[in-house]
Amino acid sequence: MLDEIREKIEGEIARLTHELQVELPERIRIAVEHGDLRENAEYKSALERQGFVQARISHLGSRMSELSKIDVKAMAWDRVGFGSKVKVFNVAMGEEDEFSIVAGDFMDLDGGQVSMASPIGRGLLGATEGQEVTVSLPVGERIFKILELTTLPQQLGMNPEELEG
Repeated sequence: MLDEIREKIEGEIARLTHELQVELPERIRIAVEHGDLRENAEYKSALERQGFVQARISHLGSRMSELSKIDVKAMAWDRVGFGSKVKVFNVAMGEEDEFSIVAGDFMDLDGGQVSMASPIGRGLLGATEGQEVTVSLPVGERIFKILELTTLPQQLGMNPEELEG
């Protein structure tokens, strides 16, 4: 999971850097050629995009730094946490769902990923296999039973003895 996130971030940084260094300067150059910059919407749009791209690259750089600080050995072996894959039974709906717990920037609901900061993510954090948890959602409270749990250390093939604490 960590490698997937790193690749995703690196790919986005590469695309944005190309846009910042190649595409946007060309858009700005063309807009300048059109004359009066005070009323030039293309110029203003390119400058706004340039500011956004710079901010996004900075944010992604911070995320890469945060990823490098994640210590898998300090993660719980038997509790839902970052990177965990969780199969739950939604008691109210009578349905099973599978989620991967991810950082907010990389959430993909259609891909079964939920953010640690989302109501479901917060509700599941720290839960163990077999436990029932009550999650407060905008539509009301839901009870989820943890049917299966695979933590990030387990996915990486680590043994409980390899973990700290």
